[in-house]
Amino acid sequence: MNTPSHSIINLWILGQGQSPALQTAVLIGSILPDAPMFLFYFVEKVIYRTPEMQIWREHYYIEGWQNFFDVFNSLPFILVGFAVMWWRQSSVGMAFFASMALHALGDLPLHHDDGHRHFFPFSNWRFESPVSYWDPNHHGRIAAPIEMLIAIIGCVVLFPTYQSWVGRGLILTLGASYGSYIIYALFVWA
Repeated sequence: MNTPSHSIINLWILGQGQSPALQTAVLIGSILPDAPMFLFYFVEKVIYRTPEMQIWREHYYIEGWQNFFDVFNSLPFILVGFAVMWWRQSSVGMAFFASMALHALGDLPLHHDDGHRHFFPFSNWRFESPVSYWDPNHHGRIAAPIEMLIAIIGCVVLFPTYQSWVGRGLILTLGASYGSYIIYALFVWA
């Protein structure tokens, strides 16, 4: 799933009606599993000037990068973090790790051959879903519009639940970032 979709869905499921501190934790937890991917793309595209197709067809699969991605998507690590926050009775910390877990679980059914090792470092197993959120060879032409529709509905549902201009601005920003990503993807990858 695209990162803004994770954020919208996680706020919808975990953050709706919660305090700003919990909503912030949910938002950060929804983004953090993809943060290594942003760094990877920046390094490959901006620093190394790697061609787009080489980034995603070759460099994405380099073992060091894969390990880096998988640390942030490891359900065992996330569960340890959640357990520590539960022990410390930190509802903000639990919301953060619950959001990371929801992100990881949301990715499971939507990655065909590019998914994470969600049980890293204990296993190298990757679930290969028959569905991909982006790959047209694995129902991406169906999954992508469904994801987009869910994200739009999520923004519409969430917007009125936020009373502050900061909260509403956040929802608008998430919706706009999703739209910007779609436009970027159409120009770069289409």
